[in-house]
Amino acid sequence: MKRKPKSTFKLIRAALLASTVAVTAFAVAPVTGSPLSLPVANAEAVKLQAPATPGFADVVEAVSPAVVSVRVEQMIHPASRDGDSRRDYRFDRRDGDDLPEFFRRNPEFFKRFFGERFGERGHGRDDDRHRYSERDRRDDDRPRDRRRGKRFGMSQGSGFFISEDGYLVTNNHVVEGGSKYIVKMDDGTEYEAKLIGADERSDLAVLKVDEERTFTYVGFAETKPRIGDWVVAVGNPFGLGGTVTAGIVSAQGREISSNRYDDFIQIDAAVNKGNSGGPAFNLKGEVIGVNTAIFSPSGGNVGIAFAIPAATTQEIVEELIENGSVVRGWLGVQIQPVTRDIAEALDLEDARGALVTEPQDDSPADKAGIRAGDVIAEVNGKKVRGPRALARMIGQLDPDSTATLTIFRDGEEEEVEVTLGTLGDTAALGGSKDKEDAARTGKLGLALGTGDDGGVVVLEVAPESSADRKGIRSGDIIASVNGEPVKSPGDVSRAVREAEENGRKSTLFQIERGGNSRFVAVPFPKA
Repeated sequence: MKRKPKSTFKLIRAALLASTVAVTAFAVAPVTGSPLSLPVANAEAVKLQAPATPGFADVVEAVSPAVVSVRVEQMIHPASRDGDSRRDYRFDRRDGDDLPEFFRRNPEFFKRFFGERFGERGHGRDDDRHRYSERDRRDDDRPRDRRRGKRFGMSQGSGFFISEDGYLVTNNHVVEGGSKYIVKMDDGTEYEAKLIGADERSDLAVLKVDEERTFTYVGFAETKPRIGDWVVAVGNPFGLGGTVTAGIVSAQGREISSNRYDDFIQIDAAVNKGNSGGPAFNLKGEVIGVNTAIFSPSGGNVGIAFAIPAATTQEIVEELIENGSVVRGWLGVQIQPVTRDIAEALDLEDARGALVTEPQDDSPADKAGIRAGDVIAEVNGKKVRGPRALARMIGQLDPDSTATLTIFRDGEEEEVEVTLGTLGDTAALGGSKDKEDAARTGKLGLALGTGDDGGVVVLEVAPESSADRKGIRSGDIIASVNGEPVKSPGDVSRAVREAEENGRKSTLFQIERGGNSRFVAVPFPKA
């Protein structure tokens, strides 16, 4: 008896089932042997037991009461009679002249928090007082004391308590120029604080809240974090109040050209405007750093933030509490990196150390016999990686202390003992024959002369002086001072002296360089 042929539908169904089984069998079949045809090596691949996913709730719950929002009120003086405009006296720091040269040349890159207008006018510190709009110009709706003719600007940042009696840490750029400081606790309680001390070079400041209560505080980590360690950032981004973000330590020892003492921890926790001065914690609830700067083309978080290490912070803070300021040792040399080509030319084994281009006249280095062309390789037996490392090492030493420098000169290694000076007490520089005028000009750190075509030329700028920090360089031409044209160094000196006698906090220079002209406000050193 003949079998009836299967219907076409049944044949197709059977074929599909067969192919499904085949594919399934192929997919789940175990792979045997080595995944690649490589020779067997004795060494084993790296294997780690994956840790359980950490939670941050316990850390956050413990440290949050110690983290505060810092609100700063700045009194803005009215325009003077000599023609200062409202824009000049209210926003004199918006032009970025006080930024390091790298920042001025690359405004789209490194920014302080509150930097969305960095590329236009603001220099990116997280200060509401530096945000300028048409409404400000038309309505001037900022708070004002009409009886005294004073105006007030506001800024916000973060901070954290480091003692039960109310000492707290924040950034210098958060409190800079402030006249009143309000600390807002995690529970919403507000206290007025006083400024104990601030250090511009490290960008750290200490405030104190005097209240009859015990504050929850946090301690500094005793060991450096490792790259890859978890980090928790707590702060006041955008003025929202206590906000927590988490990430990892991305890098160590970052130098971002903000000053000669750069040594930042890089983290990828989300840090934004207003986080400035806030702490970065490890999973033990210890402070590993103080959030200070971000890398941001847009002004917002892109996963690259920089924190001042705990060890540096603790050292600076202790000195601020004890003395109200930080005193650093001073060597008095102009230096540059040792490149491979320079190392080969000088017959050095390694391209490290700091090459002296010129010792400053009458400086500790000059008195000790340091010469141009010397390579400073060690300080008190510790190797010098480069110019910034040398600046940090000397800055950590006490003034009037003796440092032993290991230098390479003419192919030979020598040791030189130097009695350090005090950074900031550099010799007054001036180009005028009038000694009084020269001294007044020297307070800003300028040596002036007459150019070949007439006019006033900058001959020298004292390292770490007000003029140096504002970016004035040798060879610059000074066209005017405080709006008045100048034709001689004496004109500049007299204009600077008059500005100081009239109570001004800074002098406005018109600088010409490379065919371009710009204005730079150079502040007088604080007494």
